Amino acid sequence: MTGTGDVVTGEPGVPRRVVDLLAAAGQTVAAAESLTAGLVCATLAEVPGASAVLRGGLVVYATDLKHELAGVPASLLEAEGAVHPEVAAQLADGVRRRCRADWGIGLTGVAGPAAQDGVAPGTVHVAVCGPDGRHARTLELSGDRDAVRTGAACGALALLVEQLG
Repeated sequence: MTGTGDVVTGEPGVPRRVVDLLAAAGQTVAAAESLTAGLVCATLAEVPGASAVLRGGLVVYATDLKHELAGVPASLLEAEGAVHPEVAAQLADGVRRRCRADWGIGLTGVAGPAAQDGVAPGTVHVAVCGPDGRHARTLELSGDRDAVRTGAACGALALLVEQLG
């Protein structure tokens, strides 16, 4: 998926929709963010009423913190590296449990400009974990670091909207 699709355009209504859907369901969300470093939580916090649904988040930029704070198995990080779909899913599950939220969002990827551990810039893995299980998506984004980070945050929120209905 590229930054030209509607999932990652940065449509301003997506964060509002997340807050509204969660509030209507009486549910909450938390995010474990690597490459976005808090951008998902900050985006949601801009929406009036977000305090009713946003539990918090973990900025797990460093690989060791993915394990220590979000509970990603060290064996997974050693075997696959920090940028992997299962790492995103584990981040989502870990932050959901750690923050006692109904939904967890996990993001990991490479913002660039250089590759990381053989993974190309713009490769992003997002996942959500909720009452009905885990859902993940791989995004192939283009642009500079800011565009990749913004696209990752938008893609993660769009995936959550899809799961919320």
